[in-house]
Amino acid sequence: MARLTRFPRRRWKTLLFLLFSVVLLIQLLTSTSWSNPELEPDHDDGLCPEEPPELQGPIHINLVTGSTPNLAKVASNHPDIIEGGHWSPPNCTARQKVAILVPYRDRLEHLHIFLKHIHPILKRQLLDYSVYVIEQHGEEPMFCKGLLYNIGFTEVLKNRSYDCFIFHDVDLLLEDDRNTYSCLPSPRHLSVAIDKFNYTLPYKQLFGGVTALSAEHYKRLNGYSNLFCGWGGEDDDMYMRLRKSGLEISRSDKTVARYKMMRHNQTKLNPIRFSLLKTSKQRFEEDGLSSLNHMDYHHHHYQIASMQHRLFTHIVVSVVPKKPVHIDGLIINGTLGNK
Repeated sequence: MARLTRFPRRRWKTLLFLLFSVVLLIQLLTSTSWSNPELEPDHDDGLCPEEPPELQGPIHINLVTGSTPNLAKVASNHPDIIEGGHWSPPNCTARQKVAILVPYRDRLEHLHIFLKHIHPILKRQLLDYSVYVIEQHGEEPMFCKGLLYNIGFTEVLKNRSYDCFIFHDVDLLLEDDRNTYSCLPSPRHLSVAIDKFNYTLPYKQLFGGVTALSAEHYKRLNGYSNLFCGWGGEDDDMYMRLRKSGLEISRSDKTVARYKMMRHNQTKLNPIRFSLLKTSKQRFEEDGLSSLNHMDYHHHHYQIASMQHRLFTHIVVSVVPKKPVHIDGLIINGTLGNK
């Protein structure tokens, strides 16, 4: 009977070492493949979840007349908000950087209510966001919302880049936090269902109230018209710009895109809004972001006051009446900025 050869102890140790090394190498290769950002699944790469877990859905809004929130107290409830109204998620990377632009004049109670209402929502949506309030001062009696949006957009980009801009009326309060304040590949109309209109869309051409546009799209549209001052017309003019640019509007589901409008006196009507709308397509490339400089809004003649508060960055614009401008046979009162 053949005698079995005994395996030396040293060779056993070598064999075990090689086997252990192979197992270790397999584990190392496996862990390395998952640590590569290009191979990682979205939920495991540090990005915040697409559906934030703390969203509440419908929000009960109880407006009590005359009970203006104290902003110092509101700020004390949000110690993690950085000066200037900025916040970002502490435990994940937000999917978008979002700037909230709010044009404003003479509605202090609305502004305070809005700020108290919006910050908790934006935090639950896990956004890297900042709130900017663009306030109109000066001798111009009409409220020039489009002009304020253009100035706010231009000033904001001087300090920080954003993926998404939310253009937000100060009197609208979101009633469902599942209506996320973020941008899609196409411009978004967020305020689809407002209580004032029985939670229905008044007409399909409406693109106002609360909207979301990427910086690229806003520049492509040349921003808002600078010529609409007073109530009415600027949102319809923006719709014409969208059509002219070939951009389709996406709308949030009306079951979540619900807003409550705070009561206020009607802003004075823009008497030339219909005349202006007849020239929307012709003015598109000349009236907007590109015409701020031509309207004496460059740095030699136009300055703003910008101040940081805990809950927002305050951009103050002084607007005075400008000499009439001629557009396609129309004589239109424009505006110019003044310190």
